[in-house]
Amino acid sequence: RLMPELPMFDDEDLKSYGDEEEESALSPPAALMSVLATQELLLENILECIPVGEFAVIQPLSDEYCLVLGYLLTWKLTLTFFKAASSQLRVLYSQYLRRTKSLNKLLYHLFRLMPENPLFPGPTSEGPNRDTKTFFTEELNLDVK
Repeated sequence: RLMPELPMFDDEDLKSYGDEEEESALSPPAALMSVLATQELLLENILECIPVGEFAVIQPLSDEYCLVLGYLLTWKLTLTFFKAASSQLRVLYSQYLRRTKSLNKLLYHLFRLMPENPLFPGPTSEGPNRDTKTFFTEELNLDVK
């Protein structure tokens, strides 16, 4: 609930960033970026032996699973923060992410975590016209119970 409200505090200081000659950058919340940097290092250690194009098998409820889930949820918070920011602030935040290479790291991690064929578990229809269900074709219920 808090993330969409945070960019308004940076809106007040936005005028001071436009006068510099070099390209400006503004960090999203420092606490969030600190957690993200730590998680990037941990995830890099987990995925270092897996080249981009191959995928890592992460066992559910393992330590690695919890680290990956935390990393992805941190990115979800970051994207929620971006969505609430004005277009001028988004430019400054994106410059920061470009300088820290966080977005590049996210893509590298995603391409090593995404399964080659993300089949949806559950019953599939049999016969010649059977449709294979994947995580891209089915709606997921992500409610926490």
